Amino acid sequence: MSSVFKFADELGPLKVIHVHEPGTGLKGVLVVDNVACGPSIGGVRMAADVTAEECARLARAMTFKNAAAGLRHGGGKSVLLGDPKMPKAQKEILVRGFCCALREVEQYIFGPDMGTDEECMGWVKDEIDRAVGLPRELGGIPLDEIGATGYGISHAVDVAREYCQLDISGARFVVQGFGAVGKHAARFLSGAGAILVGVSDSIGAIQNPDGFDVEALIALKAAGKSVIEYPGAEKLDGDRIIDIECDIWIPAARPDVIHEGNVDRLNTRLVVQGANIPITYAAEKILHDRGILNLPDFIANAGGVICAAVEYQGAGEAAALAAIEEKLRRNTREVLEAAQREQILPRDAALNMARKRVEQAMSYRRWHTF
Repeated sequence: MSSVFKFADELGPLKVIHVHEPGTGLKGVLVVDNVACGPSIGGVRMAADVTAEECARLARAMTFKNAAAGLRHGGGKSVLLGDPKMPKAQKEILVRGFCCALREVEQYIFGPDMGTDEECMGWVKDEIDRAVGLPRELGGIPLDEIGATGYGISHAVDVAREYCQLDISGARFVVQGFGAVGKHAARFLSGAGAILVGVSDSIGAIQNPDGFDVEALIALKAAGKSVIEYPGAEKLDGDRIIDIECDIWIPAARPDVIHEGNVDRLNTRLVVQGANIPITYAAEKILHDRGILNLPDFIANAGGVICAAVEYQGAGEAAALAAIEEKLRRNTREVLEAAQREQILPRDAALNMARKRVEQAMSYRRWHTF
C-alpha cells in the first residue's frame, strides 16, 4: 500500500494513482485529495527528487487553498519525476504521456506548477482538453506571465502589514526563490515602495542593503542567468538567504526550507509564504512564540489557483485580477483577525476556516466521505 496513506483522514485522499511507462522513463503520481467542492484543480510539479508523500501533502494544501478561496473546486496535485530543464522534446513526451495516462480521471484538472508552464498546459489541452493556465493563443490566462500568484501575495502583504505595524513604503524584503512566483511578488512589492535587499535562486543568493533593481533581476533571469550574476552584489551561499535582516521574508521555492534547525536564524517581522508548505508546523510555532507574524501558504499564495478557476469558467484577465485582490484581502484579514481573537497560530485559524468549508460541502453530498 502506498505510503501516502499515512496522511489519510476523514477528508481524503480520494485517489492515489502511480503512473509508470518504462519505455519513455515516465514516472509520476496523482493524488486527488477531496472533491466535495467540485473537481480538483492542482498543478503538475516536475522535479528530480519529488515524492508521492510530497504530492499528498501538496494535494491537501490545495484542498484547503481552494476551499479557503471559496472556489468550486476540490484539491489535487500531480508530480512528475525528472529534471525540468531536460530537452523540450523529452519533456513534451513525458507531459503528454502523463496526462494521457490520467485521461479518464475527470476529477482532476491539470495546471502549471514548479517545473511546468503554459506551454506544458497547451500540450495537456491538446491531448485531453482538461487544463488551466493555458497560453493566450489557446484562450487561457497565462498566470505566470501576468504574475497571478505574486499579485495575490502583494495584497496579502498589504493586509498583513497592518497587524505588525509595518509601512510598506521603505519596507525591506527578501525573496527566497526568484522564479515565477518570487519575481512577480518582488515586482509588485517594489512597485508599492518596498525595497528588495536579498534574493536567491537554485544557484545561490545575493544581498544589498541599498536594494536591487527588480526589473534588472527579472531581465537577468529571462536571459537564462542566475541572480548571482547581478553586477556589484554581495554573493552568498544559497542557505544564507535565511540570515538577511529584513521586514518581510518570502519563501517562494521548495517545501520545508524553514524548520526547527534553522528557524531561529530568521530576522524579520513578517513571513508571507509564497511557496507551498515551505515551513514546518514546528517552525511556525517557534515563529509565533517569537512574535513574528507568519501568513500560511494556502492563504497567501492562492492567486494562481484563483486565476485558474476564473479561466476555467471562461472569464478573462481583468476578472481574474479582481477576484484575486478581493479574495486574498478578505481571507488574509479573516485569518489574522481569528488568530488574534482566539490567540492561536495563523495556520490554525486558516485550517479551521478551510476545514469548516470542506466539511460543510461534504455534508451536501449523497456519500458524505468524499
